[in-house]
Amino acid sequence: MEQLPDAIAVQEEGRQLGLAATAAELHGGLCGWLAGGGVDALDWPARIMADPSLPEPAAQGALDRLRQATVTQLEDRDFAFELLLAEDGAPLAARTDALFDWCRAFLGSFGLASGTRPALSEEGEEALQDLARLAQASSEDFDSADEDETALSEIEEFVRVAALLLHGDCVLGPRYRQRLN
Repeated sequence: MEQLPDAIAVQEEGRQLGLAATAAELHGGLCGWLAGGGVDALDWPARIMADPSLPEPAAQGALDRLRQATVTQLEDRDFAFELLLAEDGAPLAARTDALFDWCRAFLGSFGLASGTRPALSEEGEEALQDLARLAQASSEDFDSADEDETALSEIEEFVRVAALLLHGDCVLGPRYRQRLN
């Protein structure tokens, strides 16, 4: 299974390209774009940020490896999809805010790729609404560190599954229906 590049490498390459986004926002945006049916292309940052003037990442650079690994993980039948949030060992508040930033970016790019009314299952509609609620949250909504660590883990797992569900509704489902016809 292809591994996601390090958050710091993604952040650094994004900064070099003039992208005003964190690693979590870039990955969330990429995932939303792909889950909504957006095309897998090297110029994905320009697509998710709706700015065609943005430069293309270098082939085999951190952003290109992020794209390749994300495509592979979303398509994996063993559900090996991972979220790229904050660097390992980051404080709880930073990891929590990175997760909520990931959700905001996911929603924006999902909307760009899927259009105004994507054909979603009932579970997909519910997952999208839940992601929207998470996108409005911040680390200040958490109280105690021990409970927060557990809650963050549970929320991360929910977000991971929600992204896979939406990808299934918008990409995998239509693909398999076409093969059956």
